[in-house]
Amino acid sequence: MRLLTWNVNSIKQRLPRLLAALQRHDPDVACLQETKVLDDDFPFDALKGIGYHAVSFGQRSYNGVAIVARDEPADVVRGFPGDPVPASSRVLGATVDGVRVVSVYAVNGKEVGDPAYDVKLEWFEALRAWLKDTADPAAPLVLAGDFNVTPDDRDVHDPDLWRGRNLASEPERRRLRALLDLGFEDLGRRAAGDVAGPFSYWDYRAGAFHRGWGLRIDLVLATRPIAERLASVEVDRQERKPTAGEGKPSDHAPVVVTWA
Repeated sequence: MRLLTWNVNSIKQRLPRLLAALQRHDPDVACLQETKVLDDDFPFDALKGIGYHAVSFGQRSYNGVAIVARDEPADVVRGFPGDPVPASSRVLGATVDGVRVVSVYAVNGKEVGDPAYDVKLEWFEALRAWLKDTADPAAPLVLAGDFNVTPDDRDVHDPDLWRGRNLASEPERRRLRALLDLGFEDLGRRAAGDVAGPFSYWDYRAGAFHRGWGLRIDLVLATRPIAERLASVEVDRQERKPTAGEGKPSDHAPVVVTWA
């Protein structure tokens, strides 16, 4: 089975690139983040035209998550109980081909010390509480998306520069580890081993992509039935290049995970 996760940073702006990426990678299921459209404006027909069903949990101009799949997603759940920002569309779950898939767009937090940072920590705690009550670590389950946290210093281009800052602070990382402790494994790290990256996000500013100033915040966390069958994890860096497709690229690259 193959899963693609991608923060598209506006599905309207990225639709030609999304359709091309789906046709290029041919995933069974794709998790999308920052779709930034209401459900009524989601491009269901365009996706259907290349053989994909889709479910959306949308919001005008901000946030928004979706699951796109060859088989029609079942048992769809939008949001989760206890979410401290319930008006934000950030979590969408569905069952695809016997696997429970959750598309996640975590709260960004802005910067350490900002009230939004405290909300971020609270959000991760609430997400963990929900998963602890509802997730079975013995069942095939995948959380995929933009977690807005680098798991450790291997996931930032310059650990000294980023130490203590939002996206790389210890309180965020501790809460991410608390999620993993429920019975999940970070498939990107399992595949890469003890190396820097591979990065999936590069800021639009200061030529970050060309300078290699990346972060690994787009994660796929899976329970043991998936992790033990992992075949590969690929970051499609080509998709981040301005010349690789129609229109401006997202500031994130797709992460493609395959398991047997």
